[in-house]
Amino acid sequence: MRSLNRRAVLAAGTLAAAFAPRTGAAATAVAPTRDARRANAAPFLWGAATAGHQVEGNNVASDIWLLEQVKPTLFSEPSGDACDSFERWREDVEIVRSLGLNAYRFSVEWSRVEPAEGQVSLAALEHYRRIVTACREAGLAPVVTLSHFTSPRWFAAKGGWFHPDAPATFARHCERVVRHMGDQISHVVTFNEPNLQLLGEWGKTPDPAVRSIMDAMLAEAAKASGSDRFSLMNAGHAAAMVAPVLEAHRLVRQAIKTVRSDLPVGLSLAIPDDQAVGPGSQIEDKRAAVYAPFFAEARHDDFLGVQTYGRSLIGAEGPLPTPKDTEQTQTGDEFYPQAIGATIRYAHESTGVPILVTENGLATNDDAQRARFIPAATAAVLTARADGVPVIGYLHWSLLDNFEWFSGYGPKFGLVSVDRTTFKRTIKPSAHVLARIARSDLSR
Repeated sequence: MRSLNRRAVLAAGTLAAAFAPRTGAAATAVAPTRDARRANAAPFLWGAATAGHQVEGNNVASDIWLLEQVKPTLFSEPSGDACDSFERWREDVEIVRSLGLNAYRFSVEWSRVEPAEGQVSLAALEHYRRIVTACREAGLAPVVTLSHFTSPRWFAAKGGWFHPDAPATFARHCERVVRHMGDQISHVVTFNEPNLQLLGEWGKTPDPAVRSIMDAMLAEAAKASGSDRFSLMNAGHAAAMVAPVLEAHRLVRQAIKTVRSDLPVGLSLAIPDDQAVGPGSQIEDKRAAVYAPFFAEARHDDFLGVQTYGRSLIGAEGPLPTPKDTEQTQTGDEFYPQAIGATIRYAHESTGVPILVTENGLATNDDAQRARFIPAATAAVLTARADGVPVIGYLHWSLLDNFEWFSGYGPKFGLVSVDRTTFKRTIKPSAHVLARIARSDLSR
């Protein structure tokens, strides 16, 4: 089977998002600490990002873990120990600090907090609170993602987003997390790229072979879970997910603001630099289908997270292939670092809210290519900021070479390599390139 990168496979139509219930009496509201209040007025955020399932390892209660194990599966390999960051998170925080960055984005894994429906792990909540506290002690703003594609296995077996209680369930979970550690969180990202399935499907015909394996994989997961369903998010259902996801986002925002009114809340969107080619380009059709519903809701948020990995050329018939005469990345995408400058301008013009670059990077085995990418990408960001776009931070994807979903451990997005046997972290030269740019900007 051909290589599947982290986005292209979504043309087959699956998106695992994290939504969780809360049980028991609500805790009292927490007041923002001095550090938390300072974070809201902090300088530009320079940092790196990770996601729980991709780095922690042995996330055995999650839906993705099960999908990695069943046969057939679209996953090229299981996540296994990943980067062992559930145990080695202190090393990761220290690396970010040592580089002179001032922000670290990571996610709270719902399946660890509630591995069985209604059974909340206080130990897991304390684990994530310790990470938030350690970030503060290291001078890092903790940017916390509440849903980064994964959800508990039991939730997926109930139908995921197609269960009528999903929005309220997710909001209760998020309230629980924020009550436990929200006094020290810098920014909250409710959903990571909830438009990704729409982006993957737009203007494309799903690969029948991939679709067939996807259906069989989900059927086997449902069977293993004693259910007749398992997060059935196949091609054709992406549009149906928009309403419940946005309803969940609204409920989460309300719940968080009830706990801590000054905590900045937003979501992140996958936005390539869409460029019209020739007469009759369908670019506006794409924007209306893939971004507009989320932009409308983001106008009520404190910021919008933008995640850009390149550009997309759009003609009269839809998306065009990557130009053959351009430099490409490890995953066959075009090397186009300046894309982020255009997407943050577009996102701000469309919403009117501040922009946080929550992901930007490239897959490459050649770190020299990444070292060339970072100055060009960050220059585009800083130029937009100088032009008056309210950009509040740049978080590079990823801190570590990690588990890249269907593609396993093949694509290398990290500023830091991880030995697959010993888990030893080795900082790459490109990380120091980002560090120098950040230090120069923060010293002004």
